[in-house]
Amino acid sequence: MHIAFAASEGVPYSKTGGLADVVGALPRALAALGHQVSVYLPRYRQTQLTDPQMVVRSITVPFDDNYRFCSVLSGGYKAGVRHYFVEYPSYFDREALYSTPAGDYPDNAERYTMFCRAVLEASKILGVPHIFHCHDWQSALLPVLLKSLYQDDPAFKDVNTVLTIHNIGYQGLFSSEILPLLALPWDLFSMDKLEYYGQVNFLKGGLKDADYITTVSKKYSQEIQTAEYGFGLDGVLRERAANVTGILNGVDYDEWSPSTDGYIANRYKPEELFGKTKCKEDLLEGFGLADANPKLPVIGIVSRFAGQKGFDLLSQVMDRLAREEMILVVLGSGEKLYEEMFARMTKQFPGKIALKITYDNKIAHKIEAGADMFLMPSRYEPCGLNQIYSLKYGTVPIVRATGGLDDTIEPWDARAGTGTGFKFTEYTGEALLATIKNALQAFRDQTSWQKLMKNGMAKDFSWSASAKEYAKVYEKVRRMRATVAASAPVLSKTTG
Repeated sequence: MHIAFAASEGVPYSKTGGLADVVGALPRALAALGHQVSVYLPRYRQTQLTDPQMVVRSITVPFDDNYRFCSVLSGGYKAGVRHYFVEYPSYFDREALYSTPAGDYPDNAERYTMFCRAVLEASKILGVPHIFHCHDWQSALLPVLLKSLYQDDPAFKDVNTVLTIHNIGYQGLFSSEILPLLALPWDLFSMDKLEYYGQVNFLKGGLKDADYITTVSKKYSQEIQTAEYGFGLDGVLRERAANVTGILNGVDYDEWSPSTDGYIANRYKPEELFGKTKCKEDLLEGFGLADANPKLPVIGIVSRFAGQKGFDLLSQVMDRLAREEMILVVLGSGEKLYEEMFARMTKQFPGKIALKITYDNKIAHKIEAGADMFLMPSRYEPCGLNQIYSLKYGTVPIVRATGGLDDTIEPWDARAGTGTGFKFTEYTGEALLATIKNALQAFRDQTSWQKLMKNGMAKDFSWSASAKEYAKVYEKVRRMRATVAASAPVLSKTTG
């Protein structure tokens, strides 16, 4: 089967978050199963291509004020996957992918409408797939286009679409006045299509028109069908419930494994954990805590600082947490409120709390290897990857039971010796603090703790299992089309 991914980012070419990791890894895993896979991405300023080849010199994309002309480059064939890049410097050659510190780029609707149109037109030349696999709002317009402007195009008569939601909090909301500029018909501005409380909602349109909808964990697929987590689209998803499923993201163990990690001070395995002690010493030194007691448990955080990530809860209990017998190391950046909170706490509790306001991949690896515990108290978390990395590194996760965090972490039962971490359900500071205290108490029994560590290290969340589940979705969608085609009335031609 030929599957074409259309996404706004993908490693190693562009990245702002977990979407890029999925678009980088899942196509390779599908190719390993024998599928033909293509990936379409915008060519951003940060996109580094070794030897790009022009494969489509000019694609005409109509806009109300003028035509735009973009091209498509090939990034080559790697690990069974072909990568193509839509090039239009006016839209994509910018400092960042989606926004500046002042806010989103005001022409984002135009940028990603062009991208979707270019993918469709390029595929007619480079190969029309059986499945277009779209990701988040930036490519959600593609299923809408196929069921409107392109519905009579014979090139796409056998094409199906799958749309994956990575974070439903980002939907692509724009003024309704954008439709004429995008050369899209006004009949798309209806409750059954793009209209959303007087605005245009790209993600809603994709959810309405995609043949199948997936998201990045089973629990999150259930949560987004509720008012609490659906960000206003829960009703749309409940209408499509028969064609909605959750498939847990995999992780790339070639990059995230303590037995091969080139960033950490000492590699280690479940049967040889001495190296983790060396990694802990290196971590403490790197955060200016070389004089700290290395026998104290170290809690690590690597995150964007935002309310969604549970830092509002942490702020409620931070003073009391800092007085526990532990060390906290924090890597990340984000909302000023939380940056200032951590900075204040490092001054108030020097030697116990350390902070680096940045994102550094090398330091992130060092935290995963050197910490004893990893904290993720998210309000919601579609999948989460750090808790899965932590398991492999024997760094015990402390999480809130939401989305992929709930799906991947099993509560520790010391008597039975089962489980992989600690989690809480109620979204309160008190529940968070009580769960951290439980983990700190468990850490005191090192024999039991090593069993807990090894339980997590034995877990396998590699992409191969996830890819097989996606392949089942593609096959199901193809069968759905075949069933519809078989049930369609046959028109007979008579002569007289």
